[in-house]
Amino acid sequence: MAQFGEEDIRRVREANDIVSVISDRVPVRQKGRDFWCCCPIHEEKTPSCKIDPAAQLWHCFGCGAGGDVYAFIMQVDDLGFPDAVRKLSERGNIPITETGGKAGVAKGYKVRLGEVCKEAAAFYHTQLMRSTDANAQGARSYLAARGFGGDVPKKWQLGFAPGNDLLVKHLRKLGFKDQEIIDANVAVSSRGRLKDRFYNRIMFPIGDIQGAAIAFGGRILGDGEPKYLNSQETPIFHKSEVLFGLDKAKATLASTGVAVVVEGYTDTIALHEAGITNVVATLGTALTAQHIRILARHAKNKIVYLFDGDEAGQRAADRALGFIDDSITPEKGRLKIRLAAATLPEKLDPADFVAEKGADALRALIDDAQDLIEYGIERRLARWDLNDAESRSRAVADAISILAPIKDSLLAKDYAVKIAGKVPRMKEEGALALLAQLKVPRSFDGASSPANVGTGTASGTGAGAGNMRAEAGVKPLRLPQAELNRRRFEREFLSLCAHHPELGLTHSQTLAQTQWHEAIHAHLAERILEVLSRDAQISAAELVSAVAAEIPKAASILTSGAMGEKTDFATLARFLIEELEIGDAEDTVAALKVQLNDTKNLSAEEQELLFGSVVAMQKDITRRRQEHIGIEYSVEHA
Repeated sequence: MAQFGEEDIRRVREANDIVSVISDRVPVRQKGRDFWCCCPIHEEKTPSCKIDPAAQLWHCFGCGAGGDVYAFIMQVDDLGFPDAVRKLSERGNIPITETGGKAGVAKGYKVRLGEVCKEAAAFYHTQLMRSTDANAQGARSYLAARGFGGDVPKKWQLGFAPGNDLLVKHLRKLGFKDQEIIDANVAVSSRGRLKDRFYNRIMFPIGDIQGAAIAFGGRILGDGEPKYLNSQETPIFHKSEVLFGLDKAKATLASTGVAVVVEGYTDTIALHEAGITNVVATLGTALTAQHIRILARHAKNKIVYLFDGDEAGQRAADRALGFIDDSITPEKGRLKIRLAAATLPEKLDPADFVAEKGADALRALIDDAQDLIEYGIERRLARWDLNDAESRSRAVADAISILAPIKDSLLAKDYAVKIAGKVPRMKEEGALALLAQLKVPRSFDGASSPANVGTGTASGTGAGAGNMRAEAGVKPLRLPQAELNRRRFEREFLSLCAHHPELGLTHSQTLAQTQWHEAIHAHLAERILEVLSRDAQISAAELVSAVAAEIPKAASILTSGAMGEKTDFATLARFLIEELEIGDAEDTVAALKVQLNDTKNLSAEEQELLFGSVVAMQKDITRRRQEHIGIEYSVEHA
């Protein structure tokens, strides 16, 4: 994984003001010192996302998400940290250096690489349309046989790569440097010699959202492997962010509200030429969450994943079930778009289906596409013989397992009841019992949903306890109000130290000695101390980012402090510290009382000493409570 120097990360962060970055996505308005907006991560009508320009941090009090500017870009655009750094470096026009001495790419150089791709696409197209070479003629014949004759090659700027280093020579004549040609991935260096990357292949230019060529896919003529060769990742091309044909499909996506995703270049072209113009394709990869986010910006109603009827298509269909998560449930509702799927019959691909049965038949198939959950359930049930008692039990378990990521939602319960209705002799109660026993799978990074982080409603002695009970199907216990308050005070103090690192330094002893009631709070305090010990001048955003790098839930907790504009932070710190210290003393008294009850193992003298300690400590706690300062602090939502 790419890594960046701390100085580069700092400069990129400083070049991207958090208010400006967020206002690029959603309207923001100022209220006092802070700014507020409707959270772009989940749907809401009343602004609950607070932006602190002084600390360069944000937090949504609706879904619990928060962090620095990197965390915002990672969550909203579904990017990893390296890609977030790259994206913000471009926005701020800050050159960066990646591990191994590979220079980060400045905006001007990316423009240059785009020009390489543009000229390469024009070269390939000219070779297809005008070359008298036998291989070029073979490429034209292949395309004509697939129905891609006439003006199709011009419309899609299809091409032919002859190889023999002809492209390299052409680009050099145009003044491009060898490194530019390599970085655009249209050539490779082998034994000190620059060679064309694509040889004897029909070329499909891959465009950005405006249609400018940024990469290529090449299909070999005749036999050979790989059948399709795609551009590797480059500074201007990232597969997870690009969909073939999106530039041509975006208008129809917006007008119909529906996007259709297929798996191949030729399928996309064939469907567009048949008049179905809301079609895009992934680039040799499965559909990703980032693809879905991109499509959702254009098609507001539905995304239909169209699977080939062959074995590879069915494997892709199974992988697609991984997109079932709580974002599609009405309760969470972050993703306000319907995910649907359909499989083509008779092992056909989309291009063959349209050729044999016509565009109207495919439109009907798309219109009848099932919701992704229902589609998955039907596929699972179809694997089993429902006339056999043992198979019926396994079929139900297999189908209900799809619902594990959303097991606690009303939607999951509805589908469990539907599954029972599809299986002979299966009772609804039995299906619901199986649903309750499911374990919620961990997310890919081990982090919980932001909405579940730091709420203070989990039971047990730490954040993990509530999760274990949920996985075991046990209803969480409701904590006493005093314990809920204690955990809230812990979060407030940690958040205060994160927003004001100088207070964290001043009260480092409290961070080190507090008897934290949440295991994650103890971990956060330890990590904050480590970071502050290395850099006493660190900014709030840098501190939160450094802690979050090791603790996925950190950003949500450390940005959640209910500090208003008029808060006296030093007074708030003193109030919270006194609350924590008094609470720790009360914990100690409770532990001593437990020892006093163990009369069998205590001598009379030991009992007397313990009793005296308990009385003295209780008096001290009473005194401290009476002298304890009162303070009002709350978040006033915009």
